[in-house]
Amino acid sequence: MSKAFYHQPVLLEACLEALQIKVDGIYVDCTLGGGGHSRAILGRLGPKGRLFGIDQDEDALQRANKPLDDGTPALCADPRFELIDANFAQMQRFLQWKGVQGVHGILADLGVSSHHLDEADRGFAFRFDEALLDMRMDRRTGFGAREWLAETSEEEMATVFYRFGEIRQSRRLARDLAVARSERALETAGQLKKIALHSAGQEKPSRYLARVFQAIRIHLNREMESLQEMLEQSGSMLIAGGRLVVLSYHSLEDRLVKNFINHGNFEGKDYHDLYGNALRPLDPVKGRWKQADASENSENPRARSAKLRVGIRNQFSLSTHR
Repeated sequence: MSKAFYHQPVLLEACLEALQIKVDGIYVDCTLGGGGHSRAILGRLGPKGRLFGIDQDEDALQRANKPLDDGTPALCADPRFELIDANFAQMQRFLQWKGVQGVHGILADLGVSSHHLDEADRGFAFRFDEALLDMRMDRRTGFGAREWLAETSEEEMATVFYRFGEIRQSRRLARDLAVARSERALETAGQLKKIALHSAGQEKPSRYLARVFQAIRIHLNREMESLQEMLEQSGSMLIAGGRLVVLSYHSLEDRLVKNFINHGNFEGKDYHDLYGNALRPLDPVKGRWKQADASENSENPRARSAKLRVGIRNQFSLSTHR
């Protein structure tokens, strides 16, 4: 993979195979990032095909308008590609505003990109001790991790760490942070890391810290709420036979994706009509979810935790279930 990509696409060939790309189809890359998946999709589209790339990260938006280091033209230079500056929870609204009522495929590569973790000034990674905490996907809006740690209640912190980090000692962690901030503002990754490790117990420090940072990031960016909204919209936007392809990287994301594809809801409950037909907009592709092989894992460590799930739009109308 060329160094021109700031994010190496995970399970690229598997994603393309899962999308079953039609040369004249309409597709959506909900998580544009470095554009690796989008460029590969464009490579399989004909002149009448269309691809919409969605991202709210200013770095990704700027990169889509620049050629690669090797001279490959910018994504936005391709007339088949259209960039949407938004959170993917707004996918349906923007597509319909552009006159698109149905699409053949939707791809979502969830979570944080390699670029986010490698850039100290984004404040996503705990390995940069002096980095200021931020963790916003869209730095143009809202407030970052520093402000959240300074202003949120101890009770809310405990809830966030338990819900989004699955941290058992969440109350202890929240209490430690509340005490620490009363003495000194928590502004850097190193400061947060030092305090958090007090409640790590016997857990591997790096794994524990990853979950602490993950919890704050998910909460600040409303990642679970946005994911639910995007999944529900996919049922409305995909045409019959269209495909939803999702890469997830932790159990919270994967549980929502699995439940929606398999059951049509996020609780994992089965509902049927009077004839016994499952009331769900998507049918899961047969077989278990796919994971990267040893070769890809060695080249791209981010692939190790990736799970690929695929749903095919059926004839069931999502509006009847609502």
